[in-house]
Amino acid sequence: MDDSTTFDARTATNQAPALVGHNVVTSDLALTEALTRHGSAALVDELIPLGAEAGTAEAREHGMLANRHHPELTSYDRWGNRVDEVEFHPSWHWLMERAVGHGLQAAPWEQQEAGDPHAHLRRAAGFLAWSQTEPGHGCPISMTYAAVPALRADEAIARQWTPLLAARSYEPGVRGRSAKTGALAGMGMTEKQGGSDVRANQTRATPTSEDGWYRLDGHKWFTSAPMNDVFLVLAQADGGMTCFVVPRVLEDGSRNRIDVVRLKDKLGNRSNASSELELNGTLAQRLGDEGRGVRTIIEMVAATRLDCVLGSAALMRHALAEASWHVAHRSAFGGLLVDKPLMQNVVADLAVESEAATALAMRLAAAVDRPGDPHEVALRRIALPLAKFWVCKRTPAMVAEALECLGGNGYVEDSGLPLMFRESPLNSIWEGSGNVNALDVLRALGREPEVLQAWITEVGAARGADSRLDRAVDDTLALLGEGAGLEAGARRLAGRMAACLQGSLLVRYAPPEVADAFCGSRFGTSYGGTFGMLDSGSLREVVDRATPQP
Repeated sequence: MDDSTTFDARTATNQAPALVGHNVVTSDLALTEALTRHGSAALVDELIPLGAEAGTAEAREHGMLANRHHPELTSYDRWGNRVDEVEFHPSWHWLMERAVGHGLQAAPWEQQEAGDPHAHLRRAAGFLAWSQTEPGHGCPISMTYAAVPALRADEAIARQWTPLLAARSYEPGVRGRSAKTGALAGMGMTEKQGGSDVRANQTRATPTSEDGWYRLDGHKWFTSAPMNDVFLVLAQADGGMTCFVVPRVLEDGSRNRIDVVRLKDKLGNRSNASSELELNGTLAQRLGDEGRGVRTIIEMVAATRLDCVLGSAALMRHALAEASWHVAHRSAFGGLLVDKPLMQNVVADLAVESEAATALAMRLAAAVDRPGDPHEVALRRIALPLAKFWVCKRTPAMVAEALECLGGNGYVEDSGLPLMFRESPLNSIWEGSGNVNALDVLRALGREPEVLQAWITEVGAARGADSRLDRAVDDTLALLGEGAGLEAGARRLAGRMAACLQGSLLVRYAPPEVADAFCGSRFGTSYGGTFGMLDSGSLREVVDRATPQP
């Protein structure tokens, strides 16, 4: 028999190789161009080691293992002592150690104070790239990053905790602050009866004999990463809703009373332990004045919302990378999938969505680096809820379409796409669901006139470059004049305002084929409710730009 006709079922052919051995940072042109645009080319060079490690087969395997082996709660030790400890798989610790080591937690706040003009931009790019290894461990990293601006409401407390939260030392375990070289922070806002309506919280705070310390009695419905060292929580004091700092271990080395009732059994985000807590005489320090708890913690919420945008942009980019890599290596119907016009249309549309998300996320990170600029402050105030609403809402459909590019292979766990798909709705829920953020946009527009001017200035920078974008901006401004019924249309308004920001950035900075595809589909007449319905154009160039290079 002719050996050329021999079939060996044990050898796979026409399968795309695993996407490993590439640099997650330098392979993402939308990311590196944004870094250079808002910062400098040197920032890209600084992130090359992180990008290289994120693209290794080892990182991919640790990400899969951390989700396959879920965290486990141990309420009591073998002798019957209440310990409330959560055990994580070693791969979780591998991921956390590197995330902290790369300075993705609170390090930028100290770097900014030391005069680094791009500390938050660099960190945002690193967070976006490293989150592609595994999204769940980004939660404690994000909360630690977000805690610092809230802690600054009390200089003494900030001095105690900020150096540890900013340290690049990952030191898990239940030990006191003085016994650690690095620490992580968490947050407990929501309660079972109120959810996003935190003013309905029932947890009570009673002053102790020691100044500034209280006893908390109540519960928290969602507290992720319960093994962290310190938590910011809201509770009702005599003066109203107040913010508190809750250490897991007290100054005398004893464990604070934080009972972990159970871990949530979630759709996705399986590597990360999200818990229900009961507080019974739990000791806490007041942070800020009584009755001003929401205002005190709002900066933490703003920072975590930025990370929700970055995390969703990371999911988009990761899903796009897998899809574009697959079609570049898989043949069907007589040729590579990437050469088929309809597949080019789908992947190009995914690439445009991903680039728009990355451009907006990095623009917001750059604004954090300029806290003294009134325009940047006002833009951040309005663009954060806009981006949180729009980018996070777009992610599930985008990831689902990327999964479909792999066909049945994409529906199999080993591909990594099911993990991403389960994760994709999360950022739209955490730190304020879609409605909460859309209403926050209305609140900002109604109370802070400068935020609308900041939006107009930002989108106006692209005025005249694309008639479709110009019409979209005019139509959006007309929506603001509707008055009655504006709340019912808050989602429509937020979506249009966010898309206009994205369009402005792409028209100014992206390659013409990317900007044209975005404006034509998002503002023109070609949009049909799903991906892959772009007008014909330079779609292959858009696809090639998005495909990772080893």
